[in-house]
Amino acid sequence: MSDLIPQLPSLADAALALRLQIRIDQKTKPLGALGRLEALMLRLGLILGSETPALLEPQLMVFAADHGLAARGVSAYPSDVTWQMVENFLAGGAAVSVLARQHGLALTVVDAGVRHEFAPRPGLVVAKIAAGTADALVGPAMSADQCATAIAAGKNLLRQRPGNALLLGEMGIGNTSAAALLLARLAGQPIGACVGRGTGLDDGQLAHKTALLGQVLERHAQASEPLAALAAFGGFEIAMMVGAVLQAALERRVIVVDGFIASAAVLVAARLAPAVLERCVFSHCSNESGHRLMLQALQAEPLLDLGLRLGEGSGAALAWPLLVSACQLLAKMASFASAGVSQA
Repeated sequence: MSDLIPQLPSLADAALALRLQIRIDQKTKPLGALGRLEALMLRLGLILGSETPALLEPQLMVFAADHGLAARGVSAYPSDVTWQMVENFLAGGAAVSVLARQHGLALTVVDAGVRHEFAPRPGLVVAKIAAGTADALVGPAMSADQCATAIAAGKNLLRQRPGNALLLGEMGIGNTSAAALLLARLAGQPIGACVGRGTGLDDGQLAHKTALLGQVLERHAQASEPLAALAAFGGFEIAMMVGAVLQAALERRVIVVDGFIASAAVLVAARLAPAVLERCVFSHCSNESGHRLMLQALQAEPLLDLGLRLGEGSGAALAWPLLVSACQLLAKMASFASAGVSQA
């Protein structure tokens, strides 16, 4: 699968960074007065290679799939909720649908491996690898071929879309388990620290989930490399997000990362191509307990901390106006010289 992994150059550009910093510092404000928005301005300028970056035709892609482990009681909701929520996305009733409309984000829902057949309609892409992953306690969630196919599909779907910004979203009952397993394996964390309540497990259900995921880790003790871990633990939606992230990074798009599951995809992609992280903006810190550990592993500082644990790309959509504001301030805010304002 090595041909799937692009050679990503670093975006380090000392001359551009200096010009951006001077531009930011000369705005009509005390030095640093816009706080972390100034770091966001700098990052967006470096990703897009411009002193006046502009965000064009942002694509919010929600990847959906089912997980074999869901049958073992790792979620408070049944697997049917995956396809029912896909229908809700397409009908415009989900949180991410509302936010996408509010902020003018092109929303695409991708069936990466849902155990349901959807009627064709606008906004839906059927790229189903299989009707859900296999039970990871019995064997790998995906075969190596399925994993490679899903990554390639994610790359191709992103390649087909315009714009210079990708917002990541997902849906899949059981996918917090896959994300926790990937975090434990790729970041060397104990599984108990990685597992959260997901869709709302009680204490007994959480203990069951933690014990079960510990067994899955033991079952796949040899799956230590990123692609092997991804195939072992799943899911199809995470693998497609890995592909989309790699392609977006190659095309120098801004990658707006949502919560725990989207961050797990970025963790895999970054282990394959570390310069991916230079292209990422992390939208928020989820209330899912493992997400703080995930962000630490990625050395990421999220923009928001609202106690969200919804997924869908909702956090990415909520953070989007901050990126728009950062670009507008960088492009249109007056300097001391142009405004005739005295400097300190």
